[in-house]
Amino acid sequence: MQIIPSELLPGRDEAALRRFLEGCKEAAIAKKHFQLASISLAVKHIAPLAVLQSIYEPEELHFYIERPRDDEALAGAEAVVQARFDGPERFRQVQAFADDVLAHTIAVGDLGEAFTGPHFFTAFSFEDQVPAASEFAAATVFLPRWQVSRSQGKYGAVANLKIDATTDLDEAVARVWGAYRKFGAFEYTGEVAHATAAVEQPILRSRRELAPAVYADAVTQALAAIAGGEFEKIVLARGIELDADRAWQPLDALNRLRERFGGCFTFSFGGGGGRSFIGATPERLLQIRDGHLLTEAIAGSAPRGRNAGEDAVLARGLLDSEKDLREHACVRDSILRRLDKAGIQGAADTDPRILPLANVQHLHTPIHAEVGDAVHLLEVLSELHPTPAVGGTPRGAAVSRIRELEQLDRGLYAGVVGWFNHLNEGEMVVGIRSALIDGKRAKLYAGAGIVAGSEPEKEMRETELKLNAVLETL
Repeated sequence: MQIIPSELLPGRDEAALRRFLEGCKEAAIAKKHFQLASISLAVKHIAPLAVLQSIYEPEELHFYIERPRDDEALAGAEAVVQARFDGPERFRQVQAFADDVLAHTIAVGDLGEAFTGPHFFTAFSFEDQVPAASEFAAATVFLPRWQVSRSQGKYGAVANLKIDATTDLDEAVARVWGAYRKFGAFEYTGEVAHATAAVEQPILRSRRELAPAVYADAVTQALAAIAGGEFEKIVLARGIELDADRAWQPLDALNRLRERFGGCFTFSFGGGGGRSFIGATPERLLQIRDGHLLTEAIAGSAPRGRNAGEDAVLARGLLDSEKDLREHACVRDSILRRLDKAGIQGAADTDPRILPLANVQHLHTPIHAEVGDAVHLLEVLSELHPTPAVGGTPRGAAVSRIRELEQLDRGLYAGVVGWFNHLNEGEMVVGIRSALIDGKRAKLYAGAGIVAGSEPEKEMRETELKLNAVLETL
């Protein structure tokens, strides 16, 4: 990627913008290949979700992620370039696609802060091969036309434009300058009016199980396979489909998830055609910032109590549960082995801690490592996904049986949603506690880890608890 130092374009005006885009057009003509012009500018206070709601178009791709306690939020909309891939090479193909785009990218502006420069937004399904009728490809990646962010009290906007020999520079300058003026002094009048109005929510007309009367028998079969030594753990999910009297508004539903589950990553990935995959996941799969890698093992669950005393009793029971501790250790040790396979030495605490969420509490162990530029984030991701928290262990033996036992197409459920940039930084989260919104219909999934000692009825109750977290919000 070519970076134009800010001092070479000192003016924050239309004339400076035109000079930059003229240079991009000249480069496109000389190289006989389009150039991606990326312009990053610091702006005053801006709320990424409110901006995304203001520019949301159901037919366009979009992305959003936020965890309020991190004081970070990132949103992008409208694909200036995009690609979809299927098959076991999908992570490598996404990396090759991004490398090619970056090789033809010219960036300028305030590039010293978080979330500046071009960012690629991605969604990977649970499986590397998906049925033809699936709502999303096995891998989707796009670079947004517009991106806005908040990070530690600082705010930024990025515009990405595809410039070639035929680009109308007058139109391009007007579009970017108009967006910069809007984002630089964003007016929330419409959003405030919308938020304070009595918004009529969709009314649920029906609920049906996607694979009726399958789950309990699937757990029983899995336990027999575990007893026979086929695998040590397998995660089995249930799915339900909801039908409402009117279309759900995915970003409204996302905002309710965001308000209710402040300790989770709330996310939305819009695949076009009105489809959005939204959720509030507790599980970070992978973060790389400034050469530091962070991942985590989350496995083992218990309900929240109705008061502090009951909550503490349930937490202590979880910490003392031989079955849950075994399941958690299985996930932690697998992640460490996978990192080692990628040439990364991970470090983890010996004993897990409690991760309390709004409706459930988990066993949780952070895992840290230092990484260099030699290993790309997507290479690490391809090793980690799927972890035993959503697949099983040994991975190959367990994952190969999941579809047969569940009789479901998981799609993006238990897959990966996130972003990465030109600095080999990124954040990837696991797509659980989620819903696929498609007009008046929504599909919800929830899973539970099956190990020796699991009981079908208890696993049903755990999946129902997890389903209700999203169901009640919708």
